[in-house]
Amino acid sequence: MRSELQQALDIFHVLESGDVALARRTAAPNFRNREAAVAPRACSIPGAGGLLASSAWMRGAFDELTFPIVGSAFDGEHAWIRLRMQGIQRRPFVQFRNGQPDRVMPATGRRINFEQIHVLRVGPEGVTGHEAVRDDVTMLQQLGAFPPSPSVMLGMLNGKVTGAARRAARDVSKAADVAAAQVRTA
Repeated sequence: MRSELQQALDIFHVLESGDVALARRTAAPNFRNREAAVAPRACSIPGAGGLLASSAWMRGAFDELTFPIVGSAFDGEHAWIRLRMQGIQRRPFVQFRNGQPDRVMPATGRRINFEQIHVLRVGPEGVTGHEAVRDDVTMLQQLGAFPPSPSVMLGMLNGKVTGAARRAARDVSKAADVAAAQVRTA
């Protein structure tokens, strides 16, 4: 049997891979991701479905997505995991607010590598909760969005004018819905 800490660490393997079987073994039926507030609606679904939707959302923007672990601890109920989020942004990255597209960052081809700290609640049925402290400013700087570079600003404007931003939001939302549905259909 996997340890509670390993269950918490496996959340990040699911995010990297979209592995349905691992998501089912890892996320408790009542798993809730507090960070889903900036993601497609499907990411807020309790349990493995929401976890798989989050994986589809992130992998929809970032190729070679990995979460190398820097350190971890477990106290019997909570796992604290310090890691780095790494990847290459090859497709638009869509952030949401209240389930609606808020910002669409055009694909930059740039590499991200920044630190995050995650707190996960683990119970007898698996991981039940997730929250994070992320260095989003560093990620946005690495992508050229903070402060906005001229090319990123033009890309965002172009996305709005041509409808590419709207299509990117629609496509990533659909991918998240399909990923979440894998739990119900498999």
